[in-house]
Amino acid sequence: MLENAVEVRDVVVKYGEVTAVDGVSLSVPRGSILALLGNNGAGKTSLLQVCEGFRGPDGGSARVLGLDPIADHDDLMPRLGIMLQSGGVYPWATAGEILRLFASYAADPLDVDMLLDRLGLRKFAKTRFRRLSGGEQQRLSLAVALVGRPELVFLDEPTAGMDVGARQTTWELVDSLRADGVSVLLTTHLLDEAESLADHVVIMDNGTVAATGTPAELTAAAGIDLLQVRAEPGLAIATLAEQLDAKVTEDGPGEYAIAGTLDTESLAEVLAWFARAGAQVTAVNTRRRTLEDVYLALTAGATR
Repeated sequence: MLENAVEVRDVVVKYGEVTAVDGVSLSVPRGSILALLGNNGAGKTSLLQVCEGFRGPDGGSARVLGLDPIADHDDLMPRLGIMLQSGGVYPWATAGEILRLFASYAADPLDVDMLLDRLGLRKFAKTRFRRLSGGEQQRLSLAVALVGRPELVFLDEPTAGMDVGARQTTWELVDSLRADGVSVLLTTHLLDEAESLADHVVIMDNGTVAATGTPAELTAAAGIDLLQVRAEPGLAIATLAEQLDAKVTEDGPGEYAIAGTLDTESLAEVLAWFARAGAQVTAVNTRRRTLEDVYLALTAGATR
């Protein structure tokens, strides 16, 4: 079995004079979830279109399930599940008709009624697609992507427009795909979605890869941004602030807060400073930067 479901190497996508994707490389190991993050215009959807075989790259290469998405398109498509932002289904057909139609294309489809129940669509089975709400359309589009038992699923903003309950149901379903050995490449604007679901995260900015790693690796590399220390009140903290080049405050009697870009060495410096001051430290708490902090720092200069 191939190690990676998706292999993208130095892919370039251009629209006239505009370069939407500029030398991007990434891989999706079998049975894992990769989340592709980035602002609008970062190049996420263009990269997905290359992987799905809907357009060829202007440079570089892509292999999906060991095949060329363009040259081997007909062989590849039955093995893929694709959920598009726009839905890609017939607006005049009912939800049940749409799902049964796509199930008929598959050699071994999932049970349609089970999918309707799982995604909370049973009561909308006889409702025309155009009459569904945005969140209901998203859930149906997800069902369409999954009904053929794909080996690899592409999800473009899968929970856009969903309420909290539907989003949680979708997360559980996507997580169950990984447990069944299905590979997933998804784009999302929801940082908590990526942090909750993804084994690996790629952050794109203006068509290039700004950072890559597991959610834990990305947040650990960003370091600590808040250190709270409980000790004797009234210490002369100005010298500590100068030593660390960080903001140091006493928010309450003996409740000290050190805010800034800190690492384990900084933590050691803080504790050593309190020891030299003859202060007994009774509690230490840290707050690591979240994936959202990392994302905002990397994309702060992106063109909106």
